[in-house]
Amino acid sequence: MDPTHDDHGTPGWDAINAALVALYPGQEPRHFGTALPHTLGGNDPLDGISVYWAESPRPHWHYVTYGFSELYDKQSDDAADSGYGFELTFRLAAAPGQGPDDAPPVWPMNLLQNLARYVFSSGNVFEAGHHLDANGPIALDTDTVLRHLALVEDPQLPPRDTPNGRVRFLQVVGLADDEMAAVRRWSTQGVLDALLPAMPLWITDLQRGSLLADPALAAQVEAGSARDGSTTGLLFLETLDWAGEGDSVELVLGAGQVPGVLELLPLRLDHGHALTLLNAQRSWRFEPGEADQLEIEADSARCVLTPATLRALLDHLHAQRGVYPLPGGRLRIRVEPTQLRDAQGNVVRTVG
Repeated sequence: MDPTHDDHGTPGWDAINAALVALYPGQEPRHFGTALPHTLGGNDPLDGISVYWAESPRPHWHYVTYGFSELYDKQSDDAADSGYGFELTFRLAAAPGQGPDDAPPVWPMNLLQNLARYVFSSGNVFEAGHHLDANGPIALDTDTVLRHLALVEDPQLPPRDTPNGRVRFLQVVGLADDEMAAVRRWSTQGVLDALLPAMPLWITDLQRGSLLADPALAAQVEAGSARDGSTTGLLFLETLDWAGEGDSVELVLGAGQVPGVLELLPLRLDHGHALTLLNAQRSWRFEPGEADQLEIEADSARCVLTPATLRALLDHLHAQRGVYPLPGGRLRIRVEPTQLRDAQGNVVRTVG
């Protein structure tokens, strides 16, 4: 029970505790509560985070959040889910010499609170399979290669029904650049399943290098991508625009984003799926079809490509400034340079 909460009606909290008692019988967790709850104006959305020690399959800390779900009285009108319908977990490999009597690292709690701030401020709900860029090392002031986060069902905490609705436990996993690139080319679950023998229970280890340095693992992941295609159906672009001239349309892309578009187009369209490019104002949807089509609206566009036109696009479009016409004469793509800036807004490099 949350020591910072006076109300004894804690059915959601008790249900999470029950799941963890079954996993860690007899262990008293380290619980870190919030001094000022979010509902009273505090900065931390979560009511608390509990940390458990696990010896197997390698010594690690297991962090579990309290606060995405409804811990106390039922507040929402959704009877099926409790609150946002999930809690987050995170498994961190113990440093050499660490044991159950040591204090768990604090930075994962800051990471989980930051993820909670995003959910509480945006209303966007996490699902298994989601992934995001941490925009730097997942642990600040470290040189870890892990700069991305992926979400997967916690392998030891199945979904649980509570008096306030269902709760799923989504585990946050740290990934390296090329591992996240593989996720975009294939799927979160596919890549994590392939990496599982080398990363049991998907324990995050700040000291590791990329697991795809193993040629056998890399080949397995590439084979899965070639077989299944990509589950990445949306690609956010900084530069995305278009304009019509008579019967023709010019699509504008940034050079820095062109490689990602070229990588994902065949992995989506060749498998019968669409790829949508979007920014804050507009969206452009590529679809596979038997005849080329263009449907242009003010803020959205639909572009159907035949296999032959898709091949022509892949063969001729490059991440260099210029205009690239496609067969049929109706669509051309103009590539503009992309300026990469530092934290102060200064241009540090130009692509294209």
